[in-house]
Amino acid sequence: MADYVSGLTVGAKIGNGHFGEVFHGLDPAHGNVAVKILSREAHHDDARWQLYKGGSLNEAQHLSKATHRNVVQVHHVVEGDNGDSVVICMEYCAGGSLQKKFETGPMTLRTVKKAATDVLQGLGVLHSRGMLHRDIKPANILLDGQGVAKLADFGLVTDDLLLGYGSQAGYCDHIAYECWHNEPTSAKSDIWALGMTLFRLLHGKVWYEEAPNPQSLIEHGGFVETLKWLPHIPKQWRTVIRKMLHDNPASRYQNASQAMSGLAALPIDPQWAVEVTPDIIKWQRVKGQRRITVHWERISPRKHQWRAWSDPIANGRSMSLDGSGGVVAQSQAISGLRAFFDA
Repeated sequence: MADYVSGLTVGAKIGNGHFGEVFHGLDPAHGNVAVKILSREAHHDDARWQLYKGGSLNEAQHLSKATHRNVVQVHHVVEGDNGDSVVICMEYCAGGSLQKKFETGPMTLRTVKKAATDVLQGLGVLHSRGMLHRDIKPANILLDGQGVAKLADFGLVTDDLLLGYGSQAGYCDHIAYECWHNEPTSAKSDIWALGMTLFRLLHGKVWYEEAPNPQSLIEHGGFVETLKWLPHIPKQWRTVIRKMLHDNPASRYQNASQAMSGLAALPIDPQWAVEVTPDIIKWQRVKGQRRITVHWERISPRKHQWRAWSDPIANGRSMSLDGSGGVVAQSQAISGLRAFFDA
């Protein structure tokens, strides 16, 4: 345990980031808190450390004024007792990050839509203050005890809208097209990163990592045309996310409010629970007194088969609903599955 002059007590580590370590803490004024500690590193000479420390202190103090239910509240910031660290005391979010959910598998349309709406409300507040977040990804969206999504980890937040995104911070998958070409960034660059985040959450880690590395594609343009969608994702969702990920910032949603309007009309039903493994993808949902299951077997890159059926929750018999009728090519399987889900 370490004690600081503010009375803040720092306990067990709960996370790591590119911009410091995060610990559980107790604060006299706020109770349970999260504590982010930015420590001096070997490459920080005296001048560089003073510049970095001063910028971090100023940034955290600036963020402490961005009070909103969808932005993790910065309570206060102090220097560590030895002067070689910056200690940021923040709201503690008991639900953890969406990174854990992304790693588990695809989230439902309903949960993704709610999280996206929450994030856009918080993002709108930051943008209205002339700030960019610059690090929107599942790991930086936290859930409080009531399931409210909040933007967190402001290591790259700035009030200078012309600064580029920091690829050195491990941000490559979420860097918008213009950032690769040293063009000015804007609120629309955050919109791009949110679009990438929504695509991730809808598909889960296994499916996402089957595709080519985004950072090898984005800078060359047309990245959105390379996206492979799980067949249950409705066309309306694909259209909205594609707009967020457009190469040309002028063709994206221009601000958080416009993006929220786009999200508002998106369907959230039916609620498919999805499991993705390298060989099998399974969907399930309950309709009335029956459970519908869809099973897609990926035998090899060129050999696929799928079938859909329903089982009674109580009494009754299983009923076949649809299927590929045997082994087919991947494109045929996806086309058939999409037609089934769209019906």
